[in-house]
Amino acid sequence: MKIGLVGYPGSGKSTVFGALTGLDVETGYGAGKANLGVVKVPDARVDALSALYAPKKTTYAEITFSDLGAGKGEGLDRTVLNAMRNVDALCQVLRAFPDAAGEPGDPLAELTGLETETLLADLEVVEQRVARLAKDRSNPRELALLQRVQEALESERPARSLELTEEEAKSLSGYALLTLKPLLLVLNVAEGEVAAPAPDVLARAAAERGLGLVVLSAKVEMEIAQLAAAEQGEFLASLGLEEPAVNRFIRAAFDLIDLISMLTAGPDECRAWPVPRGTRAPRAAGKIHSDIERGFIRAEVIRCEDLLKHGSEAKCKEAGALRVEGKDYVVQDGDVVHFRFNV
Repeated sequence: MKIGLVGYPGSGKSTVFGALTGLDVETGYGAGKANLGVVKVPDARVDALSALYAPKKTTYAEITFSDLGAGKGEGLDRTVLNAMRNVDALCQVLRAFPDAAGEPGDPLAELTGLETETLLADLEVVEQRVARLAKDRSNPRELALLQRVQEALESERPARSLELTEEEAKSLSGYALLTLKPLLLVLNVAEGEVAAPAPDVLARAAAERGLGLVVLSAKVEMEIAQLAAAEQGEFLASLGLEEPAVNRFIRAAFDLIDLISMLTAGPDECRAWPVPRGTRAPRAAGKIHSDIERGFIRAEVIRCEDLLKHGSEAKCKEAGALRVEGKDYVVQDGDVVHFRFNV
């Protein structure tokens, strides 16, 4: 899964990307090329299972972040808008700190600005397709669906505001509509504001749109990332923070693409496996290996908290905390699973 970072020039987007990935990237108004970085999703459950089993290997879920560039001037150019179509979800970085000239940020204006640009970009795509379908009348159902989308866009409502069936969402997926992609807002604040909540006006705007909102200071997060682990705790405490804000951001981004973590645990490896919410057991088994999906017999499932409480699979079985589930079982976030299968 790939999440694209987008923001207007000066928002600190590339600095956020650097804090997330630990990569040394070009920042500032001249930085325009896209950068890619793979980020591990912090998970206390994986940490606890690793402490319990002392495995040879510990593996966290991962997300690929793409710094999509900032365009030029006040808006996003077509190159950036096209790059946005090639990711699964979007994170918009909003500037809430003074610029070099001392001008305060206007995050609400940046939010509405991107909203307008993406609405117009989608409307262009939809209008062209509607005109084609209306002319040849080859697919009346698709035409009716796109006319619904067009009506929403013309009313300045993003496509994600529509209630779509699974079939309708699949039909629209080929258009890569920007306003249909999940969107997370990242408020990039000044160093002295890291522990403060988001301004009410922005929090309301995010809530009205059904968008997630994370507050961080990219500058501070870069400083934290460069400290030794032993020094990070003291520095975070001095700022009134319990953990780096990028950890919250990464988890929020993981939730944004509607993934859950299925867990496996043992002396060889403790691992989080990202699977789409609603995945049934055989398909989840296929994340580990296709042979396990093909030969699926059953899934032996323990909730992570039960395994940590009882200390072993054997004790979980004695306590009745181990369940045997079949092919119709929907895997839940935090399930520790052992699959039985025919070779």
